[in-house]
Amino acid sequence: MFSNPLPRRDFIRATLTGGAVVAAAGAGLLRSDSAMAGDVPGWPAKPFEDKTLSSAMMDSVGKTSVAPSPKVKLTAPTIAENGGAVPVTVEIDFPMTADDYIDAVYLFVDHNPSPLVSKYQFTPESGQAYFQERIKMAKTDHIRVIAKSSKGVLMASTPKEVKVTIGGCGG
Repeated sequence: MFSNPLPRRDFIRATLTGGAVVAAAGAGLLRSDSAMAGDVPGWPAKPFEDKTLSSAMMDSVGKTSVAPSPKVKLTAPTIAENGGAVPVTVEIDFPMTADDYIDAVYLFVDHNPSPLVSKYQFTPESGQAYFQERIKMAKTDHIRVIAKSSKGVLMASTPKEVKVTIGGCGG
């Protein structure tokens, strides 16, 4: 015959306990400390919370404008069907040597509710400052990239306007 290694009461207790934990996690009552970026030591939460482009730029790169450089290449569609998933590619032509490399890259959408969309960090071992991602855009707007070298040199892309037909930030 079939033997039952787990008594019925233990099975019910384990099922109810597991369900309670899942419900608490879903309600936001439980969370991993590493899952909340604002709680990570050294994480720059303030620039991501800024509501204007100028304050987000000031808090992240220390300036409100940076001259465009042909070394910073931003690729995005001219028209985005869905502002909730706009494909963006950033590539920076930089040597990435041990003593001079791209340290950080910031991606901004001028009039998003939070203009700083993402920040990427690189090391010389990265080999290349390159990434692709899908971003949210509230409406037709400009996307811009600012790259910072390990020596503090700032370079920017030429702002690219993307026409959004359906907003992705609640619009």
